[in-house]
Amino acid sequence: MLALLFVLLQTDARAPRPPRPPNIVHVLADDVAWDDFSCYGSHDLVTPNIDRIASEGMRFTDFYAPSSTCTPSRAAILTGCYAQRVGLPQVLFPNSEVGLAEGEVTIAELLKGRGYATALVGKWHLGHLPQFLPTRHGFDLFFGLPYPNDHGPERLTAKEPRVSRGFPAIPLLRGESVVEQPAQLASLPERFVAEARRFIAEHKDGPFYLQLSNIETHTPWFVPQRFQYKSRSGVYGDAVACLDWSVGELLDELARQGLDGDTLVVVSADNGPLVHRYPELEGIYGHAATVDPERRHRLREGKYQGRYEGGTRVACVARWPGHVAPGGVSSELVAGFDLFTTFARLAGAEVPADRIVDGHDLSPLLLGRSADFQRRDTLFHYENFELVAVRHGNWKLVLPRKPGEQPELYDLAADASETTDQAQEQADIVERLLALCERAREDLGDSKQRVEGLNRRPAGKLVR
Repeated sequence: MLALLFVLLQTDARAPRPPRPPNIVHVLADDVAWDDFSCYGSHDLVTPNIDRIASEGMRFTDFYAPSSTCTPSRAAILTGCYAQRVGLPQVLFPNSEVGLAEGEVTIAELLKGRGYATALVGKWHLGHLPQFLPTRHGFDLFFGLPYPNDHGPERLTAKEPRVSRGFPAIPLLRGESVVEQPAQLASLPERFVAEARRFIAEHKDGPFYLQLSNIETHTPWFVPQRFQYKSRSGVYGDAVACLDWSVGELLDELARQGLDGDTLVVVSADNGPLVHRYPELEGIYGHAATVDPERRHRLREGKYQGRYEGGTRVACVARWPGHVAPGGVSSELVAGFDLFTTFARLAGAEVPADRIVDGHDLSPLLLGRSADFQRRDTLFHYENFELVAVRHGNWKLVLPRKPGEQPELYDLAADASETTDQAQEQADIVERLLALCERAREDLGDSKQRVEGLNRRPAGKLVR
């Protein structure tokens, strides 16, 4: 009898463990350009840890942030939908009385339903009032800022006399409680990383979902002292170096806990970089907000506009040893809201069927089954509720700003920098893309055309 029991125990020990869903770590960088990582050809920044993810996994060349500003991009990433669809197409401020609606289903909620521990460390920016905070949207843990690090009382009104907008000192929250006000901004990158490492260690038996949403690459570029004045690209370069360090710290913790092969790590950005000087921010933060307009990027323009590539086309790299083949490069047309569907599928969660979800599942690309990937041929670009551009295949149509102006057309395969307008030579393609714009207007609306759109849902509103 004892011999039989020994045999059974040995057989059970040799039996393979059932496959487990992956842990998911998403580092969401703030205001970082497509070519500000060295694996994307940066000429002046070195990012060895992010480069490591690319070399050991996959790099996406045509990945788009869902918007050229923070709030709408994050709303789209968490819900899998265009921000216009969920009613959050513009930046929220400390006096905003709206946020992510209670009825929206976030990726944190889906994963929590599959037994995941969930955490958001860093910036939220989808509503600062208690009913909108991460803890109300599926996150077990929130340690961070409810809105950006430049939304303090020092910000001034746009019109004369320029006085404080009346914002409170920036709060640091744990859950829904303020633990520090004003938040000590330069200390936060290291504190956020320590919190993220602790979360990984405490949930090593998994599965877990962690979004680390950095703040140091958003103005003001406040970084810990050991990163100051180290970069060839000034204070912004110091901030990118700090971001890369944080990625390395997470990779180190995953290795320390033996979780490399169990964890998908994704690094992407919420929108493009600042490329123009902003006198108000410089007047407030000085060197920590002084943009170098002479610093060149391959893509045209940057943050705050969605017409040209620099505002929305961003870096994205993904690593999952043993599952994502090293050194992969994908030029598929993909976007930030695809991460919602991808993470859900990998976790075995059902994507909501009672609403439109815009995200596609990227897991076939990641796992070497590209023939199974549902390709996207069209992506629409908005500024607030105004449709401003459409990409279809390799063609990009930029809509006019003012009456009397003509659309611009660019072949992104040959001209990613959007230097040569081909609208006159390719009039048939212009007409084809204009027709696609009508499809977007019917679906999501267009404030410039006074079209509401049939498939928009309202944002959450303050409950008094």
